[in-house]
Amino acid sequence: MYESRHQKPLTTRHFRRRVLNHFLIASALIIGSLLLGMCGYHFFENLSWTDSFLNASMLLGGMGPVESPQTEWGKLFAGFYALYAGLVFLIAVGIIAAPVFHRMLHLFHWSDKESR
Repeated sequence: MYESRHQKPLTTRHFRRRVLNHFLIASALIIGSLLLGMCGYHFFENLSWTDSFLNASMLLGGMGPVESPQTEWGKLFAGFYALYAGLVFLIAVGIIAAPVFHRMLHLFHWSDKESR
C-alpha cells in the first residue's frame, strides 16, 4: 500500500489524496459505529432516535452516556458499546495518522543516493 524506503516519496498532490482517503475511511468507521450505537439504544432502551443519537455520539466522543440504561439488555449493550467506542476512537486516530507518520519516517530514511 505504501512505498518502500527505496522508492521516491510521493508528490504532495498524491500524499494529500492518500490523507483524504484515510480520512474518508475513518469517517465511514465512525458513522457506521454511530449508527450501530443509535440502533442499540433505540431498540434496547426504547429511546427516541434523537436521544439514541445523543447517547451514542457522547460515548463515541469519550464523554459517556447522557441517560443511564434502565433494562438489563440496555445495560449490557451500553457496556459493550462503551468498550467498542473507545477502541473505535483509537483506531480512527491511527487510520488518519498513519500516512503522516509514514511520510515523516519515509523522508527521514530516504535519500537520492538510494534510488539510483
